[in-house]
Amino acid sequence: MTIAAGTIDHAENRAVGILWMLLTMFCFISLDTCMKFLLETYPLVEVTWARFFFATVFAGFFAGQDFPGIVRSRAPLLQTGRSLILMLTTGGFNAGGRIEPLATATSIMFTSPILVTALSVPLLKERVGIRRALGVAAGFLGALVIVRPGVAGLGIGALFLVIAALLNANYQILTRKVRVHDQPMTSLFYTAAVGAVVTSLIAPLIWEWPTVSGWTLFALSGLFGCVGHLCLIQAFRRAPASVVAPFSYSSLLWATLSGW
Repeated sequence: MTIAAGTIDHAENRAVGILWMLLTMFCFISLDTCMKFLLETYPLVEVTWARFFFATVFAGFFAGQDFPGIVRSRAPLLQTGRSLILMLTTGGFNAGGRIEPLATATSIMFTSPILVTALSVPLLKERVGIRRALGVAAGFLGALVIVRPGVAGLGIGALFLVIAALLNANYQILTRKVRVHDQPMTSLFYTAAVGAVVTSLIAPLIWEWPTVSGWTLFALSGLFGCVGHLCLIQAFRRAPASVVAPFSYSSLLWATLSGW
């Protein structure tokens, strides 16, 4: 990679981008499973804090001696806004996920690929063919048939999840946009750090001291979140958003197994 005129040059490879997205979804469903367990015992804000705090720790660990360099961003406002959107996405998903079953929560979040594909046209100037659009819609309908979320019986939990899906789509769009400004590790650091700072101001007010197993799940949620978002960043660096977003549906398999 070379830096010129304030941007980062990178080669795109759609097949590699798709593989990164497949790995992303495995990590994200593992993260969701950890948080589903934690929300049965600990407050929402505390669980959200743990996810961002430990993700920040792991991001710093992965950066190693390059850590001072990854803190400097060429687009700090874009990175900060992106991280705040992710924090709200996580809070919305956790709030809905503690009410709805994991498979139901995941099926509602399946609207994100459709939103990403739609938003990629006006925001990223990408071209979406009719076959790709139909493929995304078919994948969404297939997921609903398999998961059978029972929309008629959904309430406030579903509302939180719909909002989270919309925010998640915007987060992914910004992840694609920021690729021309910063290296992956810089984006990874900002992904977690802003959320960690904000939730650290609130978590002490409702803190419940975790057990050993609680701390373990806290750390695992941070690890899965950190690795998952690094994979997501790489996926959107290597391929257009409208190409990799539909492969979010691969999470259906992992969500079903985790729910079982």
